[in-house]
Amino acid sequence: MFAPIVRLALLLCLLFPALAQALAYEAPLPEGLKSDPAMCKFVSCADVLPGATSFSERKGQPPYVEGYATVNGQKKLLGYVFLSTDIVDIPAYSGKPVVTLIGMDAAGKIAGIRILKHSEPILLLGIPEKKLLDFVKQYLGKSADAQFEVGTGGGSDVVHLDAISGATVTVIAENQVISQCAYEIAKQVGLVKAVQKPQAKFADDGKPRSWQQLVSDGAVQHLVVQPGELGEVDKGKPYIDLWFGYLSHPQIGRSVLGADGYQRLMQGLGPADHALFIIGSGAGSFKGSGFVRGGLYDRLKVGQQRDSFTFRDTDYLNLYTMQAAGAPTYDESGIFIVRGKAFSAAYPFDFVFLGNRQDKETGAREFVNFPTEYWLPASYLQGGRPAFARPDPTWLKVWKEKAWQIAAFAVFLAAVALTYASRDTLVRRASNKDKRWTEYPKYAFWIFSIAFVGFWQMAQPSITHIMTWFHSILFQWKWELFLSDPFIFLFWWFIIVTVFVWGRGLFCGWMCPFGSLSELLYKLGGKLGLRRFQRKLPQRLHDKLKWLKYVIFAVLMCVSLYSMSLAEKMAEVEPFKTTFLVGIWNRSWPFALFALTLLGVGMLVERPFCKYLCPLGAGLAIPSTFRLFGLKRKAECGPCKACQVGCGSLAIDPKSGKIDQRECLLCLDCMVLYHDDHACPPLAKERKRREKAGLPLTPIGKDGYFIPIKQVK
Repeated sequence: MFAPIVRLALLLCLLFPALAQALAYEAPLPEGLKSDPAMCKFVSCADVLPGATSFSERKGQPPYVEGYATVNGQKKLLGYVFLSTDIVDIPAYSGKPVVTLIGMDAAGKIAGIRILKHSEPILLLGIPEKKLLDFVKQYLGKSADAQFEVGTGGGSDVVHLDAISGATVTVIAENQVISQCAYEIAKQVGLVKAVQKPQAKFADDGKPRSWQQLVSDGAVQHLVVQPGELGEVDKGKPYIDLWFGYLSHPQIGRSVLGADGYQRLMQGLGPADHALFIIGSGAGSFKGSGFVRGGLYDRLKVGQQRDSFTFRDTDYLNLYTMQAAGAPTYDESGIFIVRGKAFSAAYPFDFVFLGNRQDKETGAREFVNFPTEYWLPASYLQGGRPAFARPDPTWLKVWKEKAWQIAAFAVFLAAVALTYASRDTLVRRASNKDKRWTEYPKYAFWIFSIAFVGFWQMAQPSITHIMTWFHSILFQWKWELFLSDPFIFLFWWFIIVTVFVWGRGLFCGWMCPFGSLSELLYKLGGKLGLRRFQRKLPQRLHDKLKWLKYVIFAVLMCVSLYSMSLAEKMAEVEPFKTTFLVGIWNRSWPFALFALTLLGVGMLVERPFCKYLCPLGAGLAIPSTFRLFGLKRKAECGPCKACQVGCGSLAIDPKSGKIDQRECLLCLDCMVLYHDDHACPPLAKERKRREKAGLPLTPIGKDGYFIPIKQVK
């Protein structure tokens, strides 16, 4: 089914040889890299730990390898190498993690970083991948326990990093990956001491709780993972359905285990030990298979601030029965012990299930984190919950850093909507031979869109956003992914609403950065003496070519089902990234030539890309069919053809006079003519009749005709 589409995709990709520059984009990883004990057999660990000549097998939990050099005939430990996906699972803008190999010397300094694989389309067809490589070089020589912050902010002890303009989400996510991985391994090998947290003081009224009471209080939490989230076939039940809680609290412990069971549990725990209970059911197992092979429970971990805690067989106790009245049935159960003074039940922590997900495109499997926050209820702690400053999520950091730019962009969106909503007033004034009422607002919006939205904020909407949203709806929707780019997020909500209210023309004709640039160049060409060369395509040819953008849209959507990465490469049919993200002069010649050709032709033919090639325009044109409001027409508009002659979009049918609202860019030129009693033939005829009869010329009504008057005898 997809074979012809794939052949077309490969042919198009051959036209863009510069794609090869993105060496880490969707790079295939060796099959044993993520699982084989001899990790350095599959990747050059010496690249991130200079001077090391031999490496151990994976050890520890989370795993790392030791790197050695031979000095005076003796093996000397130089440092450690670790793979980011063995430790954390932090998605970047693509929704997938940036797979990173990190080296740390024996003194706890970051010695080297290598990006093995990423899925960031912005680094494939927009920002050069070299910028990400330059970004990670900022960590070299820095301590593993340093606090790294992208951009400004934080205290004097914070290490500030220069961001990558246009890839803020990517670098914030990568910063979290590098800093958390380095800290975790440094803590494990003893180079960094974990910070001891104040321990919880429990409130206890001595009364056992039913299961429903524990759940209502928040003392027991629920985590469900569906098969589709792991690439599995949905068989009508969850992949995993877990209930868990903090068992060391006397109120919870006695309710779940009974008084005797709770007493026996606490007698076996040390002063820095904390017990959690877990019960579960579903198609999968929370115990996994690692505990069988090596005593590791590789499906569970607990994270609290910068610290994480994993479990071995020595951290596991059997949970035989549930004493809480109304407890659900379950297939497996257990008690897991969190050890160490770095953990405190007074503060929130994340209980994480690690699912083994299969990539739909490559077939490769990788662990994916499914965290659920747990915090003992305030009534279960003496004095309530302590003050705790939660770190902002990635998307919120971006919104805070760009607060005033976001406010300016919101004002721009509101101004466009209000201006177009007032179009009847504007076009009536413009019909009195003063087109400034309609032209000047559009010029202002075009310039703002090009300069602020396009070149500065790089917020050009793209067909890749539609493909990403489409896949998210099909497979797994994540609000954080779309909130991470505030301008695109706001822009798309505005587009979605206005497409169904007025059609796609408001965005395409008034706000699209590339469309605005093309339109301004066309206007400029006319002012520079090119008007005599400016042409419209014959209507019959236009009516055939306009369907090409719909074909491109359909091909991209179909290919995305086969391979999202291939579809993202094919989306280079849009010149947006070349124009706004990288710059025409910074790209290889195929991209630059393509963009310059479109802009050059656009000085002679009005908006050729928008009319015939833009898959984004096609994607927005389809729902425009169901818009609430369209442009007005008179009964005489069919035989008149006056508006059709001046329509730059060629959206008016020459026979019927109807406007194809899917192709209309809402320039309002026809609406100015519609209300002009000198230029509109039906109105001019009526005006002349009234003048000849000595009748007053009353204002034009909402329907575009003179307001009816009574015949004066």
